Amino acid sequence: MIKQLHTIAFTHRNLEVSKIGVLHIEQDSVQSRFQSVKERLHIDEIMFLSTCNRVEYFLVTNEIVSPEFLFDFFSALYPDFEEEKVNFFASKALVYGKMESVNHALRVASSIDSLVIGEREIITQVRQAYEQSRDLGLSGDTLRILFRHTIETAKRVYTETKISQKPVSVVSIAYQRLVGMDAPRDARVLAIGAGVTNTAMLRFLKKHGMNNFVIFNRTVEKAAILAEELGGLALPLSELANYTEGFDILVSCTGSEEVIVDEKLYANLLNGESSPKITVDLALPSDISAEVHATNPTRNISIEVLQRISDSHLEERSQEVIHVEQILEEANNEFRNIAKMRAIEVAMRPVPQMVKDIRATAFNEIFKNELDQLDPSSMEILEKVVGYMEKKYMSMPMIMAKEIMFKS
Repeated sequence: MIKQLHTIAFTHRNLEVSKIGVLHIEQDSVQSRFQSVKERLHIDEIMFLSTCNRVEYFLVTNEIVSPEFLFDFFSALYPDFEEEKVNFFASKALVYGKMESVNHALRVASSIDSLVIGEREIITQVRQAYEQSRDLGLSGDTLRILFRHTIETAKRVYTETKISQKPVSVVSIAYQRLVGMDAPRDARVLAIGAGVTNTAMLRFLKKHGMNNFVIFNRTVEKAAILAEELGGLALPLSELANYTEGFDILVSCTGSEEVIVDEKLYANLLNGESSPKITVDLALPSDISAEVHATNPTRNISIEVLQRISDSHLEERSQEVIHVEQILEEANNEFRNIAKMRAIEVAMRPVPQMVKDIRATAFNEIFKNELDQLDPSSMEILEKVVGYMEKKYMSMPMIMAKEIMFKS
């Protein structure tokens, strides 16, 4: 079983995230494309894992995953790729085999191989990838055993270590600090920017129960998509100086090299309100000028403070890696035993039928005449004795094989 395991991986470690995204396959195409590849390249089982910064293929095959195999694999899976692109991905792939593949799966699900160590989302992504593979009929017994063990190990990592206890993304930390300020759920949220960072922050606030959002962005179409998701209003950034509805929370993150909100603009946005405001400035350099905080009652959450907290949390998480590595080493050894046991179970599958065939031959051919002379009572006793022995002959080889395995 282990000998047939292979993994082809693209992660932040070996390829730019933008290039990894090219390998993503939409849900409605997964079954047809992977089924075709299975048949063409003699792959018994396959699982596809695609996240924001990794694409991986877990294979069960007797084929050697050589450069030629990789070329054929990507050619078949991505028929629209030109030869140059196929060669590029075939040459950039990380390939793991046998126990390396097992160890890699464990490290991925436990987040040790993640861009941000300790992020728990990966265990859900691994589980969903396996379930998709199973439900589409792409995987079988080997991947079932591997990912059952992998997910159990990842759960143990998150339970027994502190690897995921403190958030390390600045957005998560900003959200926690904002919630700690007891911001009301009916707060008016004014957002400047509709990029990835602000989108993540506003989604957190939406989950917290807030629903009053106004989003300004240079490209109003992009703001409109986010506003529709949040149930808010989208406006062009050029209209920010004319906004007079006030706010309770100002969230800003743009790519501007200059300050977006100076004292004058901030005063306009206040529209005469004097109550303290919460500002969340996630931009580098800052979108909100320091003078705004010096002359107004603001509770500011700045990117500099968030980054220091994030670095501190990362350091604490890194100290937990040693504990995680110990768990993964145990899990690797456990999987070796699991694989041995499964191999024994598969090898022993014919035994019950063989015993039944021997019994049938004895009753129906070899001792048929003698048995025909027995009275019903004697025949009943004989059936019980033979049935008892039949069960023992089925179980004893398995018990003996287990004992040999654990002594070896």
